Amino acid sequence: MTTAIQVAAVLLAAGSSERFGRENKLLAEIGGEPLLRRVARAVIAAGLSDVVVVTGHQQGCCRGALEGLAVRFVHNSAWPHGMGTTIAAGIDALHPDCKGAFIVPTDMPNLTSALFARLWAAFDASGGSDVVFPVTSAGEQRNPVLWPQAYFPDLRSLSGATGAKTLLLKHAAQSHSVPLGSDEEAADIDTLADLAGIRREPRTL
Repeated sequence: MTTAIQVAAVLLAAGSSERFGRENKLLAEIGGEPLLRRVARAVIAAGLSDVVVVTGHQQGCCRGALEGLAVRFVHNSAWPHGMGTTIAAGIDALHPDCKGAFIVPTDMPNLTSALFARLWAAFDASGGSDVVFPVTSAGEQRNPVLWPQAYFPDLRSLSGATGAKTLLLKHAAQSHSVPLGSDEEAADIDTLADLAGIRREPRTL
């Protein structure tokens, strides 16, 4: 993809999937590959300048699931304290000249490079100043969110389980929404029932 403003991605792969049960949902197979690898491939295919995977729980297994892919790993030893620490660790690992970064939950099996391209194009159009995120047909905000460099200090200061939702609300006036091609693009997996539903009707990346 050709774009004027180069951006990176931070993949959140540190949590323990408590609602999913005893297994790590990121290692569950969909279409013959682990969910984590499926998401990472979609991100890499978007042509981003840097892809950082933040690990925590079962870091060795998560790294193994991504063997051979063009990603960098950062371990968040504070992962039990919540998603905020994982976002902060990923942003802190970005190169100083990075102009924007996608924050990508890795439990979203239907993410496509086309969605990243649409969000990236909107970011470009804003001159790299707007926070950009997808919305459903009902106008509900979804992930991934593309953050300008100006907000990296705020993201680095996150802690606890709240993630960046509060920060996004705070800067609503400086944000830009992009309609999803289909609401299914933003589907995520929290439970075994969610996984079963995706496995019944998997989308081809």
